[in-house]
Amino acid sequence: MKRFRFKPDKALGERLIKEARLAREKAEQLPPSPEQEALLKKANESDVAGRIAEWLNSSDLKPPT
Repeated sequence: MKRFRFKPDKALGERLIKEARLAREKAEQLPPSPEQEALLKKANESDVAGRIAEWLNSSDLKPPT
């Protein structure tokens, strides 16, 4: 049985930052509500995770000495 492997076309950091942007756009269309707060929280968390993922994959990151 052959295993199906998913090859993403973009890096994890890029996908997370895009998800954060989409969540913010959705939140802007909603009136102030718990749903809007949840979307803004998700956007913030995705943005932070995306930036950490990009930082970890950057060529400037040096191992500890």
